[in-house]
Amino acid sequence: MKTLQEIAEIRKNKREELDLRVNLKASTKEKHILVCHGTGCTSSKSPDIIENFKKSIRDNNVDNVKVIQTGCFGLCAKGPIVIIRPEDVFYSLVKPEDCEEIVKTHLIEGKLVERLLCKEINDSTVKRLDELNFYKKQKRIALKNCGVIDPENIDEYIAFDGYKAIEKCLFELTPDEIINTIKESGLRGRGGAGFPTGKKWEFTKMAKGDQKYIVCNADEGDPGAFMDRSILEGDPHCVVEAMMIAGYSVGANKGYIYVRAEYPIAVQRFQTAINQAKGYGILGKNIFGTDFSFDLEIRLGAGAFVCGEETALLESIEGRRGQPRLKPPFPANSGLWRKPTLINNVETYANITRIILNGAKWYASIGTENSKGTKVFALGGNVVNTGLVEVPMGTTLREIVYDIGGGIPNGRKFKAAQTGGPSGGCIPLEHLDTPIDYESLAQIGSMMGSGGLIVMDDSKCMVNIAKFYLEFTVDESCGKCTPCRIGTKRMQEILQKICDGKGEKDDLEKLEKLANNIKRASLCGLGQTAPNPVLSTLKYFREEYTAHIRDKFCPAGECKALANVRIDSTKCKGCGICKKNCPVGAISRRNKTAT
Repeated sequence: MKTLQEIAEIRKNKREELDLRVNLKASTKEKHILVCHGTGCTSSKSPDIIENFKKSIRDNNVDNVKVIQTGCFGLCAKGPIVIIRPEDVFYSLVKPEDCEEIVKTHLIEGKLVERLLCKEINDSTVKRLDELNFYKKQKRIALKNCGVIDPENIDEYIAFDGYKAIEKCLFELTPDEIINTIKESGLRGRGGAGFPTGKKWEFTKMAKGDQKYIVCNADEGDPGAFMDRSILEGDPHCVVEAMMIAGYSVGANKGYIYVRAEYPIAVQRFQTAINQAKGYGILGKNIFGTDFSFDLEIRLGAGAFVCGEETALLESIEGRRGQPRLKPPFPANSGLWRKPTLINNVETYANITRIILNGAKWYASIGTENSKGTKVFALGGNVVNTGLVEVPMGTTLREIVYDIGGGIPNGRKFKAAQTGGPSGGCIPLEHLDTPIDYESLAQIGSMMGSGGLIVMDDSKCMVNIAKFYLEFTVDESCGKCTPCRIGTKRMQEILQKICDGKGEKDDLEKLEKLANNIKRASLCGLGQTAPNPVLSTLKYFREEYTAHIRDKFCPAGECKALANVRIDSTKCKGCGICKKNCPVGAISRRNKTAT
């Protein structure tokens, strides 16, 4: 158990020790080797890199060097990533066998390992992290500690003002003052719907009940999304602390975090954070000697996309099949075990401590008039710099794709970007300068969603893309309501027919009618937003649908049933190899005869 004074001492002393992590001019002889130990880099042997560094440092008797595991640095395309502080040297695509060279060349001889320095798209070599274009337009709030601290060391979290916000709340602010601060900040839910966070907290506080609960939705199911996972892996204590603040604000003493079982590193680190906080007496009974008590438990999800819907998630926590409930009543009044329950997702909670410590005006000064703060995106698809990015609301899609993402690889052209996962829409070239905020995306037929952002080049068939997302939705539908269970299946069948070259004239009208009926009649957000990929591609890429139906031709060449291979008769030698290898017997000319 730690007293407030002991925690303050840890914060002061540890912060001085870790100054080199954030201060390039730190006065120290010590060096820290930071190695990404997030899921992506772990799959590329970053644990072996950590062990090899430790061994090489021992074998070469190198003093004043520590090897630190961190969360995700963000630039996943260049992983595994190694950063040496305080000089901030950025090594990319590091392999376990490179560790000995880095120790001998960099640490002992004082020279850079040139071949491992990160290269920009124009082949210019970048020595330091702050020189990379990938980071220049980012502003890290939710990801502030990711890539900076060891996520399994509570002292490092405390050193960077960890658990200072809950201390401020308990001794300086009333629950109403905290809620008003969150309201004034303009923070909106980062799980997809964008509901004002402060209002949700206020509704839960006002609800009558002898028991209230705090729930964190970490059931991140969008294809290509890994924002919440990365926060839990890189900075789990910030979510623990934010849930405590929420509990104090609304009158709850118990919290649950619902995490996908497919996230073993995130689960392990969050459990470690819970255990460490309890060990310090920060989590549990009579926190910091006050009357406030709060406890946390993890619940594992089985990977059902529908459990990202808050009421389906509650059903799953209670041990039943994950299916959405009718609303109202909303969870703020009747949630977990029919008690008032506050539900926010991981990224929403990750903003709370920064708002409490820096103030509502500070946060509200970032972003746009109606969309405050920053947004974390998992940037993937046909873009050079895939990875995790955090940008102020209002940053344009073009800035994310080209300035941060490095543009489209292999000389191809931008065709579309999908935001919001299966619930979002496809944004075409003509809207590339659209600001990324809740209202702007809604106006062009897409949505923010939880933060997946998939970039597509001109080799992608938009009909096939729409079919892909419908297939996902059909598989993930819980089946409770007919519009979603049956309607999305019918839409998928029509799209499959079009991709197979069997589309008919009235298919597009059927698709639009089905889509609008499903949006109006579905029980939950999964069904209500499922038609969005189809509606947006019909709106912006209708000519591709027409080509598939009328001309029996796929302009992108992705739909195999509509492949159209032409042989240039002026260059044909009549050898017959094409006839022999044609899988569908489309070539009828005899050998030695030009086709």
